[in-house]
Parts: sequence; structure tokens; C-alpha cells
Amino acid sequence: MTKVSAPTDPDTEPREAITAGLAQPLGAGVVTALVGFTSSFAVVLSGLTAVGATAAQAASGLLAVCVTQGIGIILLSYRYRMPITLAWSTPGAALLASTGAIAGGWRAALGAFALTGVLILITGLWQRLGNLIAAIPVEIAQAMLAGVLLPLCLAPVRAVATSPAVVVPVIVVWLVLQRFAKRWAVIAAFGVAAVGAGVSIVAEHRDLDLAAMAPTVELALPQWNWQAMIGIAIPLYIVTMASQNIPGTAVMRSFGYRVPWRAAMTVTGVGTILGAPAGGHAINLAAISAALSAAPAAHPDPKRRWIAACTAGVAYVLLALGSAALVTLVAAAPEGTLETVAGLALLATLATALAGALRAEEHREAGVITFLVAASGVGFLGIGAAFWALIGGLIVRWALRTRATATG
Repeated sequence: MTKVSAPTDPDTEPREAITAGLAQPLGAGVVTALVGFTSSFAVVLSGLTAVGATAAQAASGLLAVCVTQGIGIILLSYRYRMPITLAWSTPGAALLASTGAIAGGWRAALGAFALTGVLILITGLWQRLGNLIAAIPVEIAQAMLAGVLLPLCLAPVRAVATSPAVVVPVIVVWLVLQRFAKRWAVIAAFGVAAVGAGVSIVAEHRDLDLAAMAPTVELALPQWNWQAMIGIAIPLYIVTMASQNIPGTAVMRSFGYRVPWRAAMTVTGVGTILGAPAGGHAINLAAISAALSAAPAAHPDPKRRWIAACTAGVAYVLLALGSAALVTLVAAAPEGTLETVAGLALLATLATALAGALRAEEHREAGVITFLVAASGVGFLGIGAAFWALIGGLIVRWALRTRATATG
């Protein structure tokens, strides 16, 4: 069994670690799930809808990732007694939103999701594949992600023109909370958006399909399509590994935990494969939200923080029950509401990706080319822009490095 790398000494353990009960880790686990869910579920719905999902299929996909990651969290945290939390691939969902409709439609997208799970599983079992992904230059991977995120982050600006009465209060509340309580900014923005959407629905006498609010699973047989394999599965796998799994292990290490890599990749890979027929795109190690269960705020004793993660897993399974109701409300909300919440949720990720893409001066041109191709959304041969951005960036980087070596 993998242990915490720096366990506390019982003789020197702080008194608060002894007296702290279950309320602290249980509360931290609930907060972890609420923050993870509300801060980016809009991105998931946007991504699934963009690649051809109906409202019912998008709700099923949201339910699938909630359930698979929730069960995965419970298994890993209980087995290894450490606060290992999982999340859906938010950058991956953003990638889907930028990719749009593909040849083969929704069933081809499901095939790509399943292949992504297979690649994640192989990564845990075969070290060479993990090394190959780690060899992709950071600036290229981050530039591709930044280009994918840009159109989504522009959505709040566009939505101001279409639904100002709902969107402007959302942006204002988000901005205020960014100043005073950053962790809750996106959650508060979502709350304001929900209230604004509710008022709009009532004022305009829109009907809600109450039957559609019941949680359901829409299963479909994945279809293997080479355009989807190349245009979705490979970029989805790369952004999930580079932006979630690898940073997730670093976050856990900063709190003194060493994530069991093979077990984590096995659970997330199998979970992604099982969730694919229901519309789940990918699950992975949590990165930013991982700190909510792994930090001392979850429990003074590092050996007891696994309870927070386990609670988060249970909370995710319960939140899955509300996926269909959320989709129904979003469908009845004013135009641009969902896109605004998604765009605001991704701003911090966009900033980090841009900084990583432009950090190294000698590779800035390659990063910029990668960013522009990905942001263009223009695909070729039925393959999305993200794949071509990756290929173009690597070629430009290689060409400029060769030129620099020749002249040096």
C-alpha cells in the first residue's frame, strides 16, 4: 500500500489533529465536489453538445463522468488512504467545444472517448507511452490548449450583446468575488446565472419539460471513425495528460502525497472506457480542486484527509442525479447564459496556458503558430484544428531549432 511520504509523528502531532472530528473532512469533501461540479459543468455540456449530443445525451454524459469519477475517487482514496480526487477533463471538454461536429456524428465521438480511455489505461501499464507524452514540449501543449480555450473565453463578451440583462450581473458578481473570495467566484456566477435564467423563464412564460429532469442514461454503440480517432481522441488524450494528470500528481506531491500512478491511470482509463457509451468524455486526476481535499484545511492530520476525498466521491455520485435537471434549465435559459459561465470558468486556465506557451523565448514562434491554428477552428480532411495545431507547432519548432543549430 502506498503511504504518505511525510507522515506526522504522533508524539508531536498538533492537538487540533487529535481533537478534530469527522465534520472537518466531511465538509471539505462536500466543498470539493461542489466546487469541481459547479465551476465547469457548463464546459462539459458545451463540449458534448458541440460534437453532436442531444440535450438528453449531454445530460447522460454529465451523469456518466460524475458517477465514474465519484466511484473512482472512493476506490482510490479508500484503498490507498490518501486524498486522491478525480475530475472530468475540463480542458478536454473545451477541446470538444472547439472541434464541433465531426464525420460520423455522436457515435463517432463516443468511439473517440473510448479510445482516449484505452490510451490512458496503456499509459499506466506501459511507461514508454507516458514518456512519449512527457516529451511533447510544454509550450506546444500549452499553446494548443490556449488556442482551444480562446473561443470559449470570448463567449461572455459576445453574450453581453445578446442577453445583457442576465449576462452583465453574472460578470459583475464574478469580478467582485475574484477580488474578495476567488475560490467561490465561478460558483457565485453560476448562482446568479441560475437566478437570472429563472426570472427570464418565468417572465417569458417558457414551459419546462419536467419529465426530462429525471436522471436517465442514453447509451449508444461507439463507432470507430479514423477522423474522430485522430481529430478527437489524440488531442483529448494529450490535453488530459498534460493539463490534468501530470499537474495533478505535482499538486499531490506538494502536500506530501505520492500518487500511485499505475493504479490512478488504470482507474481513470477504465472509468473513461465504461463511461464512453453513455457520453462520458474523459476522467482524470484532479489538479486545481485536488488541493481542497489534500490541504491541511481538510484535516490537520494528513492520514485522515482521505475521508474528505471519499466524501467528495459520494457527493459526485449524488450530484449526478441533477444532471438532467441542469440541462433542462440551461436549454430554457436566455442565449449565452451557459457560454458565459463556461467562459468565466476557463479564464484562469487560459491565462496559465498562455503563460506556459510563451515562457521560452526561443520557442515563442512555434507556440504562437500552434495557438493560432488551434484558435482558428479550421480543420482539414475531417480532422479538427487541435490536431493540426499540434503537428504545425512541432514542425515549426523543429525547423527553427534546426536553423538555430546551423547558424550557431
